[in-house]
Amino acid sequence: MKLLRELMFPVIAVAAAFLVGAVFVLALGDNPIDTYRLLIGSALSWPDGIGYTLFLATPLIFTGLAVAVGFRAGLLNIGVEGQLYVGAFAAAWVGITAAGWPALLLVPACMIAAIAGGAGWAAIPGVLKARFGSHEVINTIMLNFIAVALLGYLTQYHYRTPGDAIMQTAPIGEHAYLPRLGSFVPGLPERIPLNLSFLLALVACALVYVFLWHTKWGYELRATGSNPEAAEYGGISVRKQIVLGMAISGALAGCVGINEVLGYRHRYYDSFSDNYGFAGIAVALLGRNHPVGVLFAALLFAVLNRGGIPVDAFTPKVSRDIVQILQAVIILFVAAEAMFRDAFKRWGLVK
Repeated sequence: MKLLRELMFPVIAVAAAFLVGAVFVLALGDNPIDTYRLLIGSALSWPDGIGYTLFLATPLIFTGLAVAVGFRAGLLNIGVEGQLYVGAFAAAWVGITAAGWPALLLVPACMIAAIAGGAGWAAIPGVLKARFGSHEVINTIMLNFIAVALLGYLTQYHYRTPGDAIMQTAPIGEHAYLPRLGSFVPGLPERIPLNLSFLLALVACALVYVFLWHTKWGYELRATGSNPEAAEYGGISVRKQIVLGMAISGALAGCVGINEVLGYRHRYYDSFSDNYGFAGIAVALLGRNHPVGVLFAALLFAVLNRGGIPVDAFTPKVSRDIVQILQAVIILFVAAEAMFRDAFKRWGLVK
């Protein structure tokens, strides 16, 4: 029953956002029902719609989990964007420098590099906050710029194929490629870039849930986020939890590089992220910082992103900007949750 009450507010936020979006569509002179049918129906069609929707959801699941773990530790990790870039470059670096290794060694090595790269970059603001009290929001924002600039320099002057006009590294070794799900799922073409990283994202959801609610370390992390003074009084090292929370958050962000480098482009591509790190904040908020909620929120955002393409192409007056409007309004309604909560308290639906 408690879970249903918690799910009530995100559902209301999404429904309210679609109502507001319908007003915008009507104002433009189009039919909201036809627009939403095209928006959602195209994203859930088989095989292209579902295949690309799940592919787009993969990085959002990782970044949503990254932000959610930070929130649970009482930290606002705005640096997920920079951490996922570091993780992607680390995976590409291992895939390039160890290209001759067999797949049984190279694939795990690239994955570990992506996870360690994201964790290490996120641990920097964690240490600064734990040791000196520096606010993680400022530090993580600044580190985003440093990460992108540093990796751009390395790509441009050290790992770019000579003569390549595109800002990207040389390709990784073929043994590091992750197979696409089209190789295993009947009816799913291999041209669709959905790969094993999606299954890893599902595993990450399960592992984060087990860690946060069924381990001592997860309890200490949540206790620190809920009340650091009480946690310190209870014998929990708050400084340690701050660094641990940031490192785990960054590790999850770095997993985006597994999907991008090993499963999709097979190289590091400069500016590959479609603001995945910042979208992860919205995903975590809508998913109420719970792995299951993050999964469904990521799928919703992926449906909107995928469905925006045919809306842009086949509606007379509505462009794909309707997706940005819907996502923004969802975030606004989630942020205004107190307004809904007070109303439901008066009606006796929640405590």
